[in-house]
Amino acid sequence: MSGHSKWATIKHAKAATDAKRGQMFTKLIKEITVAARNGGNPDTNPRLRTAIARGKDASMPADNIERAIKKGTGELEGVNYEDMVLEGYGPGGVAIYVEGLSDNKNRTTSEVRTLFSKNGGNMAGAGSVAWMFEKKGYIVIAKATIGEEKLMDIVLNAGADDMVVEDENYGIKTPPADFFKVKKALEDQKIAIESADIELIPKSTVKVTGQDAKRVINLVNSIEEHDDVQNVYANFDIPDDLLIEE
Repeated sequence: MSGHSKWATIKHAKAATDAKRGQMFTKLIKEITVAARNGGNPDTNPRLRTAIARGKDASMPADNIERAIKKGTGELEGVNYEDMVLEGYGPGGVAIYVEGLSDNKNRTTSEVRTLFSKNGGNMAGAGSVAWMFEKKGYIVIAKATIGEEKLMDIVLNAGADDMVVEDENYGIKTPPADFFKVKKALEDQKIAIESADIELIPKSTVKVTGQDAKRVINLVNSIEEHDDVQNVYANFDIPDDLLIEE
């Protein structure tokens, strides 16, 4: 899990820059809009509730969130985006699972396929790598913030089902249904959260080093930067120094 946790923290920090923030807002607006198609009330629409929470965590203005919801419910005109999933492998046999929202699935598939090919990977059929991941809430807390025993007591009582201890961070895993309850318990205790989301966690990881590791990072970065890609999940375990370089 070390590669996964470090990657989540780095992505969260990078998103603070203006350039990344603009791209992130665009993707979050898409997600909120699509989620709101199933109802504009986040209390009865878990996907919308998660999307709104992501927007708030990214400091997205409330007006942007509200407009995105209205586009999804049909109160405002908007583009018709469709959910899509693409799967494949990167250098070193790393499994990669891509979630996207597109108004032209064929175009997006072709463009992402090219990104795989250019970076030493290849697309695979539906279901090829999905089984290697499980949906979980995942919250990263810096170790300098709180002691292990105290944190474990808080999160387990709130509904977390596992906590991993790494070099600099704690990684807290929760069932998706208990994610917000655990997050709120941490917020109530004024514990700073490095990153928090409901995502796909690899059941096991593939250790990758050297040039293969750099190629995996380049591949994942290039896919993440595609406008139609919402989330990229991978099961790599890459040395921290290589992740930090990026």
